[in-house]
Amino acid sequence: MALTDTKIRGLKPTDRDFKVSDEKGLFLLVKKTGGKYWRMKYRYLGKEKTLAIGVYPTTTLAQARAARDEARSLIANDVDPMAQRKAAKLAKQEASANSFKAIALEWRHKRKPGAPTSEKRLAAILERDLFPTLGTMPVNTVKPTDVLRALRKIENRGALETAKKARQATGQIFRYAIATGRADANPATDLKDALKTATTQHYAALTDPKDVGRLMAAIHSYQATPAVMAAIRLAPLFFCRPGELRQMEWREVNLDEARIEIPAGKMKMSQDHIIPLSTQALDILRELEPVTGKSPYLFPNARSLSRPMSDNGLRIALRTMGYTKEQMTPHGFRAMARTLLDEVLGFPVDWIEHQLAHAVKDANGRAYNRTRHLDNRRKMMQAWADYLDTLRLEIDNVVPISAAKGK
Repeated sequence: MALTDTKIRGLKPTDRDFKVSDEKGLFLLVKKTGGKYWRMKYRYLGKEKTLAIGVYPTTTLAQARAARDEARSLIANDVDPMAQRKAAKLAKQEASANSFKAIALEWRHKRKPGAPTSEKRLAAILERDLFPTLGTMPVNTVKPTDVLRALRKIENRGALETAKKARQATGQIFRYAIATGRADANPATDLKDALKTATTQHYAALTDPKDVGRLMAAIHSYQATPAVMAAIRLAPLFFCRPGELRQMEWREVNLDEARIEIPAGKMKMSQDHIIPLSTQALDILRELEPVTGKSPYLFPNARSLSRPMSDNGLRIALRTMGYTKEQMTPHGFRAMARTLLDEVLGFPVDWIEHQLAHAVKDANGRAYNRTRHLDNRRKMMQAWADYLDTLRLEIDNVVPISAAKGK
């Protein structure tokens, strides 16, 4: 007799498991613990098998019968429902293992990490911008239109530079997928021209020697905490990236050899970088060490010695001196040095580019090397510090006309 919901609810457990049949091979297994499990008995290729369907009442009587009918249909078409279920499960697992997200995380884990800020930005691009659209898709099914859909969402919020970096990251992920045999093509390759072009950001910088002299005079007389004062005085001497400056650690400083060596993990180009120290820089660091030497950082945060100075520190210092963001920025010290070292002091561009830690290659195609031109760069850094002193002193020694008349 066919089962009904009333009859099923009335079934009580006994001291052993028992079965209650429905129709066409479907039966309910009542466990002595009280659980009620749908099962279907069938024969395939002469062998008797039992297919698990679900648990009552989560799987209702009607749903159990529908599943039974679907299984019988498969058997009629010479398909084993149990084998098909296993194949579907394996396919799902394989699709999950080869999803865009899985491949992206694998690629990120195996690649050489960049600077902390770059890694943080990459993580945000993956989690916020790419995974919501592409994450669950099997990597070999992703089409250019799928990638473009994800990139358009970034563009629509005005983050054009982020969209560009997201396309680059997607391309690298697919190159990895192709190399590991999980994809056949790179859908990001032809999307470069489909994106809006971001306006190149130019950081404001002073490059006229007289203006630079006034800036150096303002820096020399600027009063703040010892860490901020040292940072703003070293910024033009080092002309490294602001993030690299404020995250410098004492363990990277070698006063005896007059150099700072920043590890690759902190650098934008992921290459170790050496900053030769001028005598002026050494004097500043020797004065600073007794003050901040208990912190890992040269320029610790005012609230915590375990954190570096805020990225607003140098910016606020320049604003306090009266420089607007349209006149001078912390990043502008790089352009200032690049221009004057080349156009005024006449140093070879190759030396300057290496000291800026740019991705430069020599005539033989060799990439940036931290020690290349190091002796020459050391002389250049001392000449640069002396030049900045000269410009500052020219401003300090100017006698106002009104004062001259009073003599």
